[in-house]
Amino acid sequence: MSRAKPDLGREGLDRFVDAAPQPERSGLRLLVALERRPRGRRMLSRAPVVDQLANGLLAMGHYEDPANALALGWDADAIAARGRALRREEGRL
Repeated sequence: MSRAKPDLGREGLDRFVDAAPQPERSGLRLLVALERRPRGRRMLSRAPVVDQLANGLLAMGHYEDPANALALGWDADAIAARGRALRREEGRL
């Protein structure tokens, strides 16, 4: 029995997809819908390039949760602090 993937970052991913222009928005919605379902994932596995795209798209949603982002090596606060320090150093306040 296949287990469904968690919907981590669903709200942010939905905002990302909604911001895409048509017809890309429809394609992204289709990929996300298929990737979130066991039967859809099996179907996507027959097209490795499309499967990789769908996996990457859902992985982006994981960055919405700060705890997941840190585990993946993304620390938004540290990146923002480095950017502010660099702007101060260069006099671009």
